[in-house]
Amino acid sequence: MSEIGSRVELKTDYETAIARATVALKAEGFGVLTTIDVQATLKQKLNAEFRRYVILGACNPPLAQRALNTDLDVGLLLPCNVIVYEENGGAVVSIVDPLSMLGVIANPALELVAHEAREKLKRVVSTLRASG
Repeated sequence: MSEIGSRVELKTDYETAIARATVALKAEGFGVLTTIDVQATLKQKLNAEFRRYVILGACNPPLAQRALNTDLDVGLLLPCNVIVYEENGGAVVSIVDPLSMLGVIANPALELVAHEAREKLKRVVSTLRASG
């Protein structure tokens, strides 16, 4: 766990890493709401080259509903971001730590939801680590 999230290096190709991350997220009740292809966006908008890199916006609806019912401003922090990119012949998956994001909202009631989300996302990382 880093200051803002967890990172796991996979000995697999980029597409497989995205698929594994998506399956592991689903097993913990998260769906992928958004997919941002950073490489394609930078090429289109700036004509700049960049490695293959995607941002997945993951959401666990029951947790999101509880968080939003607690504090509407938490929507500024949703969905939970998961990044996947190529590195050293493999792929890296990094997942945001929901508790680290709460530092910008002063609402202790949200901590319960963030702890639950953190535990689910930690299990996603463990699943990915085990799959190598």
